[in-house]
Formats: sequence, C-alpha cells, structure tokens
Amino acid sequence: MDITPLIPADRQVIDGYAPGRFCVAGSWRDGGVIVLPDRTLEWPETEFAALTVESFRPVIAALPSVELLLLGSGARMQLMPKALRISLREAGLVVEVMDSGAACRTYNVLLAEERRVAAALLPM
Repeated sequence: MDITPLIPADRQVIDGYAPGRFCVAGSWRDGGVIVLPDRTLEWPETEFAALTVESFRPVIAALPSVELLLLGSGARMQLMPKALRISLREAGLVVEVMDSGAACRTYNVLLAEERRVAAALLPM
C-alpha cells in the first residue's frame, strides 16, 4: 500500500537541504529561499537577528494569500522577537519558527494537505 501523499505536479516541493543550500522542485539553490506553493524566490537574508517586516514582503504580498509561514532559522531554532512577530501578524502573516530542516519537512506535509503555506528558509 502506497501512503505517499499526492502533491500536484505544479507545486514547489522541497526535495532536500544541505549546508548553505536547498533543493526545491528538483533544482538546488544556494543561500536562503522563500518557497511558495507555486514558485520559489531567492531570499537574500542570511542572519536571523537582522530580519525585519520588509524581509517578508514577498510572502505578505503573495496571492493567493499565505495562511501560515514557516520560518527556518538556520541550523538551530531561535526565538523571534515579540515586536517582529506582532508586526507580521498585523501585516496578516502567522509565523512559526523552527530550524530550517524541520521547516522543510513541515512545509511538505502542509503542502500535501493543500494548506496555503510558505517557507522562508535561512541557510544552515
């Protein structure tokens, strides 16, 4: 019995990750990325502590809107400053922070459930 979830072929599945890079929809990308269900964008951010609301502008502007953003904070989980979390919520974005590997895995599960999810991934 095959229990692998079916994900439509036009969706951006995260296939893998390695130090400093991510494989999305069969293509390796160096550095940070923002993965939306229908496209993947380069993300120039490299430092968790330097993130601002502007860092997330591509996700905030995405159509259809994202219901949940998974923020991959790099090799280890970090806490998002309360002021940034509140500002992002006011901009309509709910954010869950986890290490980047966990964010990749969780993104794929939620994508298979047809959730409007995105992942902003800092390199490990």
